[in-house]
Amino acid sequence: MGAYDLVIRGGTLVTASGVRSADVAIADRRIVAIAPELNGSVQAVIDAHNLHIFPGVIDAHVHFNEPGRTTWEGFASGSKALAAGGTTTFFDMPLNAHPPTLDADSFGEKLSAAQSSSYVDFGLWGGLVPANLEQLAALAACGVVGFKAFMSSSGIEDFQSVDDATLYLGMQQAARLGKLVAVHAENDQLTAGLARQARAQGRVGVRDYLASRPVLAELEAIERAILFAEETGCALHIVHVSTGRGVRLVASARTRGVDVSCETCPHYLVLTGEDMEELGVVAKCAPPLRPLAEQAALWQHLFSGTLPMIASDHSPAPFEMKERADFFEAWGGISGCQSLLALLLTEGYHRRHLPLELIVAATSEFVARRFNLPAQKGRLEVGCDADLTLVDLTGSYRLESHHLFYRHPYSPYLGRTFRGRIVRTLVRGQTIFLDGKIVSPPIGQLVKPLPLNGGC
Repeated sequence: MGAYDLVIRGGTLVTASGVRSADVAIADRRIVAIAPELNGSVQAVIDAHNLHIFPGVIDAHVHFNEPGRTTWEGFASGSKALAAGGTTTFFDMPLNAHPPTLDADSFGEKLSAAQSSSYVDFGLWGGLVPANLEQLAALAACGVVGFKAFMSSSGIEDFQSVDDATLYLGMQQAARLGKLVAVHAENDQLTAGLARQARAQGRVGVRDYLASRPVLAELEAIERAILFAEETGCALHIVHVSTGRGVRLVASARTRGVDVSCETCPHYLVLTGEDMEELGVVAKCAPPLRPLAEQAALWQHLFSGTLPMIASDHSPAPFEMKERADFFEAWGGISGCQSLLALLLTEGYHRRHLPLELIVAATSEFVARRFNLPAQKGRLEVGCDADLTLVDLTGSYRLESHHLFYRHPYSPYLGRTFRGRIVRTLVRGQTIFLDGKIVSPPIGQLVKPLPLNGGC
C-alpha cells in the first residue's frame, strides 16, 4: 500500500532483462513501485492496457545548434521532436552552435539556452580541438558528457579537426579527468584528397561523393583512435559507425581490454547508398550511407550484442543549404531524431524480429551505463526517474511533414509507413507528449555524468 502521484495500470513493461505485465507507481518524479494490480491512494491513473512501456530513449548524439545557429534547429523544436519520438534525455554535440562548446563560458551559454527551452532532460558534450587543450579541465568541471573530436573536417570553420598530437594529448587529459573521448572517425587526408580529385575532374554527383569516403577511410581512423586510447588509458567512443567491419574492430579491441564502445544510427540500418541516389541531399551524411551488405552486417551485430548502442546523429540545417548542384557543397546531415525508436520498432522488431529487450538496451540502458549517468537514469526500475514512453505496437501511420516538430520539417523518412506508435512520453513523471501534441511547458534539466574510472 502507498500514496502515489500517478499509477500507470495494465501496461507491458519492456526492459533489457525481459518483458512483463505490471502497474507502475510514481511519486516525487520517480518510480516507487512496480507490481501487478498496485493498491493505494493515487492522484491520477493512466490506462496502459494494450500498450508497451519502455524506459525513455537516451539519444546521445544530436546537433541542436544553439546558441548562434537556431535557424538550423534549437532546443525548443529539437526537444519537442525528441519527446514525440519517445526520447526523454539527449546529449547535444559541441559543434554547429556558435560559439561551439570549447570552454566554460561557451558551456554556460549553451546551458542557459537549454535550461530555458528544452522539453526533455539533456547532457552537453564539450569539444576537443587543437586550440582548447588547456580548457578541458574546466569543461570537465562544468559536467560535460565527454569530449568530441573530429578526425576529419567537421564542415564548420570554428570547430577544427584534430591532428594526431592533439588527439593523443587530449586523450591523456581525458583519462586523468575521468572523461570519455568520442571521435568522428574518418581519415581526413584520404577523404579530402579523393574529394579534390573528383571535383577537379568535374565529378560532383552522389556516386562521386560516396566514392570519396570509402569504408577504408573509416576503418583506418577507428584503428588509429583505438591505438591512442589503448596507449593513454582513455575511454573511447566511436560515433556513427556505418560498417560492420568497423564494429568488429571495436569488439576485437574490447576483448583485449581497451575501454572502447561504438554506436550506429538508424539511417545506416534502413538506408543505403542507392537510397541516397534516389532521395538526394536529405540523405547526405558522413560517413555516407553504405551498400546493403554493410547494412546487413550492422543488423547482425545488433542481434549478437556486439553493436550495443544506437543514436540519431540528428543534424539539421535550412534546406537552402542543401540545394547545391555540386553534391560535395551541399550541407550533410540527416534529420531523424523524432523517428529513432519508430524505425527500430518498424524495421527491427516488426520486420526482422529484433527482440524488444535489445532495442531497450541499445537506446537507454547501455547508454546510461556507458556514459556513467546517475543511477536513476536509463532504467525502468524502482528508484529511477519516471522517464517513460508508452507505445502502441499495433498502431501504424504514414509519416508526413506535418507530423514533424523540427524547425525544418524534412526527413528522408517522409512517406514511410511506421509500425509502432508513440502514444505518450513522460519526463520524471510529467507527460510531455500525448497523442501527437506537446502538452507541457519546457522542464528539461541538465544531467551530469559521473567521472569514469575514478577520474578527478
